[in-house]
Amino acid sequence: MLQRERPSSLAMAQLAAAGHDPSMRPLPSPAPLGPEVDPTPRPLPARIPHRGASVTLEPLAPRHAEDLWAAAQADATGVSWAYMGYGPFADAGAMARHVASFAAQHDPMAWAVRPHRSGRVEGWLTLMEIQPANAAIEIGHIWFSPRLQRTRAATEAMFLLMRHAMDDLGYRRLVWKCNALNAPSIAAARRLGFVAEGTLRAHLVVKGRRRDTAFFSILEEEWPARRDAIAAWLDDANWDHAGAPRSSLSAATAALS
Repeated sequence: MLQRERPSSLAMAQLAAAGHDPSMRPLPSPAPLGPEVDPTPRPLPARIPHRGASVTLEPLAPRHAEDLWAAAQADATGVSWAYMGYGPFADAGAMARHVASFAAQHDPMAWAVRPHRSGRVEGWLTLMEIQPANAAIEIGHIWFSPRLQRTRAATEAMFLLMRHAMDDLGYRRLVWKCNALNAPSIAAARRLGFVAEGTLRAHLVVKGRRRDTAFFSILEEEWPARRDAIAAWLDDANWDHAGAPRSSLSAATAALS
């Protein structure tokens, strides 16, 4: 009778690191279970630039602070910081200290957003809550100056990180979450094709206030259609000579739901 070869200690360690107990044999279960998936841990994001047609993402660094402080001056009321866990900043020095600290973190991992039209950094965004073993990752900490908001470059900036997470790194679940009162963020999530999952009540305390958090996601099987819809909207053929889109991205992604 043939003996089944026991996995090597290295193989057992690799299985354990991926969340599997090598000593456990899979048995039929009378309980309903989710589908089997590839349990291979996904790669961590790297601090590399991402260049699109209208914007470049650069790994956030202290040298970006001057541009970011200038961009923040376009928001006289501070409304762009209302739902962030930080800001607005009292002066350029406070902004510089925040940028230096933010740039040194690995989760969240931040990129500065440089639209090609202005050539200056006008915001940041991150990949965060990075869970390689679960193939789950979030796009968040999105701060765009008023000049960058609701532009082609803003949409492409988010798309570049979404595509990097799902296509380049192979994550299975891409998350978007925000304050449940943050109507512009909820609208942005829906416009990009994220699917609403529900609200966690009294989830966080932010700036001394209770925050209910709305969760959205895109799963790997949903991503190709959403990627193609966003790419088609960003394509030059969709833009007229005045710089306005010929079609609605919201309509395109709503049709996928």
